[in-house]
Amino acid sequence: MNITDIRADFPILTRKIKGKDLVYLDNGATTQKPRQVIDAIAAYYDNENSNIHRGVHTLSQEATTKYEAVRTKVQEFIGAKHSHEIIFTKGTTDGVNLVAQSFGKKHLKKGDEIVISAMEHHSNIVPWQMICEEKEAVLKVIPINKKGELILEKIDELITKKTKLVAVNHISNTLGTINPIKKIIEVAHANNSVVLIDAAQSVNHTPIDVQALDIDFLVFSGHKLFAPTGTGVLYGKENLLNDLPPYQGGGDMIKEVSFEKTTYNCLPHKFEAGTPNIAGIIGLGAAIDYINKIGFDLIQEQEKKLLQYATAELSKIEGLQIIGTAKEKTSVISFIIEGIHPFDIGTIIDQMGIAVRTGHHCTQPLMTFFEIPGTIRASFSFYNTLEEVDLLIKALNRALLMLS
Repeated sequence: MNITDIRADFPILTRKIKGKDLVYLDNGATTQKPRQVIDAIAAYYDNENSNIHRGVHTLSQEATTKYEAVRTKVQEFIGAKHSHEIIFTKGTTDGVNLVAQSFGKKHLKKGDEIVISAMEHHSNIVPWQMICEEKEAVLKVIPINKKGELILEKIDELITKKTKLVAVNHISNTLGTINPIKKIIEVAHANNSVVLIDAAQSVNHTPIDVQALDIDFLVFSGHKLFAPTGTGVLYGKENLLNDLPPYQGGGDMIKEVSFEKTTYNCLPHKFEAGTPNIAGIIGLGAAIDYINKIGFDLIQEQEKKLLQYATAELSKIEGLQIIGTAKEKTSVISFIIEGIHPFDIGTIIDQMGIAVRTGHHCTQPLMTFFEIPGTIRASFSFYNTLEEVDLLIKALNRALLMLS
């Protein structure tokens, strides 16, 4: 498929913003949805709308079959051993909180340590702070250098026999840095530590094989994988998930309930209390089908072109500084322009149809490290084009003229 044909699959890309063609460069916040995903959601509501797992009637059986088929698609997509190792969640934040609460309450005690990195999203910081405070455990942070790379020499110092769990992102949502998760996992496992990988920003850019990487827990959001909002996945090794207590109580996560005692359901249902986002999960399955059809070879080739071209063109703008220049990075560019607040730039270029993100990107500790209030972030997906990069550059130069 060529990029023109791919773009035709995304209805919103034909929209006009203030009379200009939409240039959507905020894929790090959420990706746009192809027609195939939108149609799959509509088809469910048109033809199979029913609750799942609980009904013997035809609609319930059909909806359950469609829903559970997605679990197998996710299993194959990330290389999990069993489909019951796939837990459906509301998103990455929900998955991190589930592990923090369930693992933390069972295994964390006073003086134990949790290790995260300096480039984590708030959703991979705050849940660990909360459980550490509750259990009187210690939160440690792997530092970074000015390029936005983890200082690997510090990993051996920070991950020790006291470390119960290491939680790091695969790719930074702000810097685009691709972290050496295989190395981190090896060091953690050598110290009998469990590892959680936040794949929110990587699952749509690169193939992931949880067995090959020996990942213990992996979390990601559907909405950054061209699927609906309010959907996500927690993968966990079977033995680890079986060991953990449920995160929430309610329907579907139980076997037997009495006023004296409740026994919990088996995997994956133990962690899926209540009626789920059935239509959203069916949409997630359609998104995975779409990605498999496009293929990561094409995705990575296109996004590499966009990253290289945009980096070169942005670097020509006087006073512009790119924040995050790691050797290994994906198609995310954060930058500041000397003397101008990112919000002002973002507001002006929106008038020209350009959608970028401005602010701290839910990584305030990272902004503190770089001693800046925030950045302008252009995050690219495979449906973006070099011509759109040119439009971004043109809009930035016009904004600079207006603000100078």
